[in-house]
Amino acid sequence: MEYIIHLSKDRKLKSVIRRQEPFKLVRRKNIHLHLCGSIMSQQLSTKVADTLQKRFLKLFGGRGPTPAQLLGTPVEMLRALGLSNAKASYMHNVARFAIEEGIDYHRLNKMDNEQVIAYLTRIKGVGKWTAEMLLMFTLGREDVFAIDDLGIQQSMKAIYKLDDADKKRFREDLLSISQKWSPFRTYACIHLWRWKDKQVPK
Repeated sequence: MEYIIHLSKDRKLKSVIRRQEPFKLVRRKNIHLHLCGSIMSQQLSTKVADTLQKRFLKLFGGRGPTPAQLLGTPVEMLRALGLSNAKASYMHNVARFAIEEGIDYHRLNKMDNEQVIAYLTRIKGVGKWTAEMLLMFTLGREDVFAIDDLGIQQSMKAIYKLDDADKKRFREDLLSISQKWSPFRTYACIHLWRWKDKQVPK
């Protein structure tokens, strides 16, 4: 695959990639649901996040709600699923923005990555990281580098023997390394997450 050939020019990343299965990014619609999924998952383990997602879908008969249906659902009902008041409110914010401004796939697909981030972070509760996850896993953008993701930072620190004592220098090092991966930085991030997930805790 083209991305493997390119990323394998980085010898340290090559050693990570060759132990993993290749993959292709996919593009998905129902943007509001994926944003809500990211909000529900924030600061939670995968297991807990999956449980919340199932409860959420069950609330709407097993199907994802439209923005209007979600906005018409009282915050109290969303909180009963196990969501905090803030997260329930943020999901309403997403639904309201979808209705008033529009966040359909075709609209966002006309924007470049920075434009998508700027557009979506207008929604209270949607930060840069959440927008980056949407770019990667919903819009299928190949060249996104989630520099603020703790998993990415920890993986790169270990693999490239980086010192994070000086935060500014650490970020500069992360960016410098990641520039070599362009235009396939999303693939690199996913391989780094996979690598971290397989590490045995010390």
